[in-house]
Amino acid sequence: MPPFPLLRLPGVVLCEVFKSLSIGEKIKLSFCSKKTSAQINSARLYSQKVIVVLGMTGKVIRVYSENETVGFYIAICTEKIDDSNIHHAQIEGCTVPVTTTDSEPIKINTFWKDLKEGFLSITRHLLKIFHCKISTERDSWRHELFQPILTELFNQQQVFETISIGLHESVDHNWLNRIFTYSELVEGLEIPYLHSLPLSSFIPTFPPWPRQRITIKPNFSWLTLDTLFTCTCSDIYIARTNLENKDLDEILTHWKAGGLPNLEYLTIGSTKIKSDGDPILGIIPSEWEDETTIQTDDGLKTADVQLWQNYLEMQTLPQP
Repeated sequence: MPPFPLLRLPGVVLCEVFKSLSIGEKIKLSFCSKKTSAQINSARLYSQKVIVVLGMTGKVIRVYSENETVGFYIAICTEKIDDSNIHHAQIEGCTVPVTTTDSEPIKINTFWKDLKEGFLSITRHLLKIFHCKISTERDSWRHELFQPILTELFNQQQVFETISIGLHESVDHNWLNRIFTYSELVEGLEIPYLHSLPLSSFIPTFPPWPRQRITIKPNFSWLTLDTLFTCTCSDIYIARTNLENKDLDEILTHWKAGGLPNLEYLTIGSTKIKSDGDPILGIIPSEWEDETTIQTDDGLKTADVQLWQNYLEMQTLPQP
């Protein structure tokens, strides 16, 4: 059959075609020419909401939505290629060699002279096609590109869904503290547990905390109750802590008195939580029911609290 004249379709019909495409189909089509890219960009209003995950260590960008969890992969390559299937795409004003692998997961290989240019150009291209939230892979903070790429995206006021940052002596801590000053652009912050590296003496400062979620998997001495009580997040997950029963009692007492005002979900993990240890809110943990309901002192908020194994979980309930 002769080529289908896609771009000659009426605008309303063309928009419906773009809306029906999968994430991968839309990305591949946008690489065909400047004209198709411009048409897809103009239809962005109707496009999918996607998560763009920057994997600097693996030199790959993953794009997925809630309905397509497998995702679509774009590899950022710098090696020379000799492939009969290669074609050239126009990406952010650059003519870029491209190859496609059709095996699962489907992946496009893009070839650049510079990795930083590749990551930033592909990211900008995706931002024009989709409603994007950007995250970083858990180990990307170890890569030399992590700092310059995030700095440039922050300078462009790009919002991040989740950033994963390892606190370690090998990291530029002045730059890390500068990241925390951008926290109004970060919806979620993850500080992983670095089991393969010695613990850091670095103490982060949070000018404010991230807007929504923070996940901390540390065994760091800097995580004190005073630090936690300054948190303005709605969702807090903290694992591998040294917090004891008396600390959990102080946290819940602080919440009952009106502290942690934005809190919706709280999970704290610690091997030092003892079922037969100090009472929490006047009750020995072994005597807690499966789920206990508590209220703030002013009676305006209610929460369900559960103790299981080495975890305390708390969820505030909707106000009537």
